[in-house]
Amino acid sequence: MKRGRPVRAALLLAAIVCVAACGLGVAGPKPQGTLTQTGAMTAARDHDTATLLKDGRVLVVGGEEGTAGDLVNPLTYLASAELFDPATNTFSPTGSMASARSRHTATLLPDGRVLVAGGNDRSGALASAGIYDPSSGTFSDTGSMTAAREDATATLLQDGRVLIVGGHSSSAELYDPKDNTFSATGTMATTRAFQTATLLPDGRVLIAGGADALENLSSAELFDPKSGDFHPTGPMSKTRAGHAATPMKDGRVLMVGGTYDASAELYDPKTSTFGTTGPMADLRDEPTATLLLDGRVLVAGRPDSTAQLYDSATGTFGFAADTMLPRQGATATLLEDGRVLIAGGFGDEGTAELYKP
Repeated sequence: MKRGRPVRAALLLAAIVCVAACGLGVAGPKPQGTLTQTGAMTAARDHDTATLLKDGRVLVVGGEEGTAGDLVNPLTYLASAELFDPATNTFSPTGSMASARSRHTATLLPDGRVLVAGGNDRSGALASAGIYDPSSGTFSDTGSMTAAREDATATLLQDGRVLIVGGHSSSAELYDPKDNTFSATGTMATTRAFQTATLLPDGRVLIAGGADALENLSSAELFDPKSGDFHPTGPMSKTRAGHAATPMKDGRVLMVGGTYDASAELYDPKTSTFGTTGPMADLRDEPTATLLLDGRVLVAGRPDSTAQLYDSATGTFGFAADTMLPRQGATATLLEDGRVLIAGGFGDEGTAELYKP
């Protein structure tokens, strides 16, 4: 099931609510941090990727610009990339990919390079992949995946390989940076796209939710890198697609939102079960969820223009700060100094902001 772009009515509703509240001078809750605008990106992007490099800069790659079906501002797939420098709070262009792509994956490899794989362009899903080298600021082609994938997940394993899963498929594969090859591995029990994939402390990977051709999913499974097989776990308390998953410091995994949902839950790898927590104050679709240095989780995203903080000690969400825009398909990256770079997203016009706890 491929999901289209969000309905703009949600943005209008959020604006009306904000105007009504602000116009009446309604006092809101005290923010637990600040959100400030930073330098604009070199291109407006959504469904791109953002990867923290070993030197502290952030690599932003590809994505979409414009709107599907809009004759004035038509949808364009991007091959360009840019770097955010936290020392100057500015973006600057870097080398471009050989092919434009959106809804791809980007994974920091142990040697500091970044694997960019799959996604889609005007022709459909892509099997191609490339490597970004920060020392030269250039991309080079690498071997193609065993299958074309969009809306897939890519997870760096403890042994340095990368597990790439789903993308409107039940298949999975492994990228080995030692010999620069992709190879098939075990098959999931279910076809998935828009799922999450989270590395657990014991080296296994939790694959949760997503959507198949017909519906959103509540099922979850575990990938064992030792055997190359998937095994069922969970399931979640409800169906989720386009949600966010964040590994907590205690080993549990926080699942939030998805398809305009306000609920949240925690996966405990010790018991292989999900338990409810939260909920959030507002609905979220394609949210970002970022683990802060103090162990809390910053959640932001459409349709609401507020950001929330999850506290695992109390199992509750609190108000973090107001964002510039209710972003969807944006990225959120924890910087080395503890700030979070929130960039891009549908309708953002290339803006970015920084959250400081």
